[in-house]
Amino acid sequence: MVFGLLLGSAGASHASSEAVALPSFDTSVYAILGFVLLASLAAIGYGFLIRGRVLALSPGTKKMQEVGEAIRSGAYAYLQKQVRAMLPLVIVLAVLLFLLYRGQYDDRIGLGTALAFLVGVSLSYAAGYIGMNMAVNGNQRTANQALSTYKGALETAFRSGAVAGMMTVGLGLLGATVIFLIYQGDAMKVLVGFGFGGSLAALFMRVGGGIFTKAADVGADLVGKVEAGIPEDDPRNPATIADNVGDNVGDCAGMAADLFETYAVTTVATMLLAAIYFIGDVQATMMQYPLAIGAVCILASIVGTFFVRLGNSTHIMRALYKGLIV
Repeated sequence: MVFGLLLGSAGASHASSEAVALPSFDTSVYAILGFVLLASLAAIGYGFLIRGRVLALSPGTKKMQEVGEAIRSGAYAYLQKQVRAMLPLVIVLAVLLFLLYRGQYDDRIGLGTALAFLVGVSLSYAAGYIGMNMAVNGNQRTANQALSTYKGALETAFRSGAVAGMMTVGLGLLGATVIFLIYQGDAMKVLVGFGFGGSLAALFMRVGGGIFTKAADVGADLVGKVEAGIPEDDPRNPATIADNVGDNVGDCAGMAADLFETYAVTTVATMLLAAIYFIGDVQATMMQYPLAIGAVCILASIVGTFFVRLGNSTHIMRALYKGLIV
């Protein structure tokens, strides 16, 4: 979808490009963008805060640390290999975007679109990396907390997931807002590159991680259960480590990158629709609407995390629903 928008935007006539040119920003526009920028920074800051709280917990027994380190090393090795495979394609596409948009508009728009594409790729990959990092560290600490307290296990698991959620949404909103502030009237031409970059990285991480996950899962079952008669997920089977690595890179890193892509693409698409269907002074205001909604939702989500507490109960869903309702 984003690639279609990209080609459509670049290949349109000069008249259609003027249709998405915004009027000069006034004080109210800058005020809203400032609020959105602060909200995105708050999400990132809060993510780092609860990350520190999770990592401050005990990593568990020596055996837990050995298994956790094996999974962590495998996950990092996979992501490094994936970056090396993805990098040549990213560079080629960035150059093509620069040439395409420079020919249609000018050097400033061409360079901005290429850079926005690279920023989208980087932030999407960063979201996936953060999600995987918190998964491999949070799993270990959650298991250790579960040995002593049900409440501690839930809070550790929830905070680990909240880090990935806050950082993903915060990075997506920050990237879109900064581009909007820098390019202003030409922001829509450049933002398409940002969404495209996020989609490309998410495609690599989600699809590649999914293939790795399923291959490791099937391999572990065939070798362990069928040939050696070892129960599923038994640490005596080395393929179990690969299976857990696959769960982290596919279901955690891939999911976080996929979430970033969805958030970035829907934001860009909504802003593009507002730029097309509204004219005059209200145009810039309506384009900020999805950004403002995202900012308010971030603040509401931060407040909601404080209400996810188990107390003396063992009803996990009740604690989660309480935070959702708030």
